[in-house]
Amino acid sequence: MRITELRRALTDGSVTVEEIVRDVYRRIAERGADGVWISLRDQEEVLREAALSDPSLPLHGIPFAVKDNIDAAGLPTTAACPAFSRVPEESAVVVDLLRKAGALLIGKTNMDQFATGLVGTRTPYGICRNVHDPEYISGGSSSGSAVAVAAGLVAFSLGTDTAGSGRVPAAFNNLVGLKPTRGLLSVRGVVPACASLDCVSIFAHTVGEAMEVFEILGRTDGRDPWSRPIPALPSRDGLIRLGVPDRAEFFGDTESEALFKDEIERMRARGYEIVPVDLDPFLEAARLLYGGAWVAERDHAVGDFIRSHPDEIDPTVRSIITEGPRKSAFEAFAGLYELQRLKAVTAPVWENIDALLLPTTPTIYRIEEVLADPIILNSRLGTYTNFVNLLDLSALAIPAGFRKNGLPFGVTLVGPAFEDRLLASIATGTDASRGMIPVAVVGAHLSGQPLNGQLTERGATLVRTTTTAPRYRLHALPTIPPKPGLIRDSKHGAGIEVEVWNMPIESFGSFVGLIPHPLGIGTIELADGSWVKGFICEPEALGAAPDITDLSGWRNYLKSLSSKA
Repeated sequence: MRITELRRALTDGSVTVEEIVRDVYRRIAERGADGVWISLRDQEEVLREAALSDPSLPLHGIPFAVKDNIDAAGLPTTAACPAFSRVPEESAVVVDLLRKAGALLIGKTNMDQFATGLVGTRTPYGICRNVHDPEYISGGSSSGSAVAVAAGLVAFSLGTDTAGSGRVPAAFNNLVGLKPTRGLLSVRGVVPACASLDCVSIFAHTVGEAMEVFEILGRTDGRDPWSRPIPALPSRDGLIRLGVPDRAEFFGDTESEALFKDEIERMRARGYEIVPVDLDPFLEAARLLYGGAWVAERDHAVGDFIRSHPDEIDPTVRSIITEGPRKSAFEAFAGLYELQRLKAVTAPVWENIDALLLPTTPTIYRIEEVLADPIILNSRLGTYTNFVNLLDLSALAIPAGFRKNGLPFGVTLVGPAFEDRLLASIATGTDASRGMIPVAVVGAHLSGQPLNGQLTERGATLVRTTTTAPRYRLHALPTIPPKPGLIRDSKHGAGIEVEVWNMPIESFGSFVGLIPHPLGIGTIELADGSWVKGFICEPEALGAAPDITDLSGWRNYLKSLSSKA
């Protein structure tokens, strides 16, 4: 249940939109009362909409879900509080844009009430559990949106993220969680938590899919006072530098600590420079979110409702938000001044690094542990997330391995405002945002092979060695020098070894000019779901070319020839 897989199946005719919709509702029914959904659209209504969908639309037939603090016309918006429920006549801007792009809204998902929490347990609609182990929390506040994707019920979903709600559930459920720069996605039609900090977030299986949704939703909205366009960004060149904490807190979770160190080394192996950073001023900013006057902003959003419906409110949520009126104007200004000081203190950090690489959370907890200690444990989960929106930063949470008990671990790339695409390029090992085009090579252009000089003489640099998605076949062409022919085969393909090289844009044209028939440059899907330019072959040239797919790559094929010799 992924965007790329569904689109491919729709294109080759192996599935219809009607079959996708019926499969979605079958999967939902099989899971039963899993705490994921607050409201679902009627299946027949979705089928009627699907029948009218335009196949040329970018998200044609792709099912998605939205957190229940985001309006969808005709469905109740509860923010996980039944007494708060209302049925909007208009959808939130982000929902409207997705449906206009052909995506099919399935329903509204469970959440920590009024988006107050990082745990997914503060709801009267049933606790939404981790997909890898039901004893553990799913993370919040966008719990249902994350689990709906991780459980294969929809292809992607929308959450919100004020303090980490779009990143923590992603980490706990092995997903990508994109928290865009504030203002790039409209929040009109979203129930505010802290209006000056709120973002709509995106859950997907891959960075490429999350960014595809981001590009569809990234529109300025003249009716949203928080909306802002992407300004002209400074050009960058040279090595990517990733800042990592010189001291990191994991609250005794040695497995998380080890997995984070492993991810640092993976990034270093990709060619990124690792730079130790003093994170203390960032963590000071994080403490302002709940320790300062920003709780008054939460009270401004829903405080009157809470005071008039005290018995309808989760006790932990009520205890947090009702602290708001106790904050004075003096404290509010003191907090603003302190935040401004911390912005000035942290600003020079970005002169030495391109992004921060952080644990998304220090650890993970069982549901019973969070219920027994709801404030302290929730606070720990926000250690590396709470400061991001306060300091006006962008963030992208990505999977980074598994603990021994099968629970996932995640890291987050954090960058300056508006550097969302840069974070995506770092996460996927590409560098298109820096005037470079990532090119995947599969044969004679690999390191040490006869045509590798065509890359190096044009200033191309090796980014990483990886494999294609498991949807390609490789053939040995009868050329001089010997070259492989790569073709896409979704039904019988495999993962094929490739190298990804970053090539300066100004050199790309001359490189393509050297490529002889029957080869060409197309777009290749990599194992992590990202897409890059790369070598493809015309299928009619493969008639007499041996199929070498089972060797998984050109180097293995050359070794096999040496062995036979």
